[in-house]
Amino acid sequence: MKICDFTKRELDYIRQESNFTNDEMALFNMRANNIPLEECAEQMNLSVSTIYRLHKKVKIKVEKLL
Repeated sequence: MKICDFTKRELDYIRQESNFTNDEMALFNMRANNIPLEECAEQMNLSVSTIYRLHKKVKIKVEKLL
């Protein structure tokens, strides 16, 4: 599942219903724009391991909605 492959309508639904934290929402939005995880880590000033952990949480929340 690639977040960037969702339609705008699906992305909006996920954003509205997911109950993301601020960091999760920021990561979700970056991944929707197809930004690699390593670049997300750099832009968010977080370690790559933290980004991978956040990414896992985001994926779990998205899968629950779908």
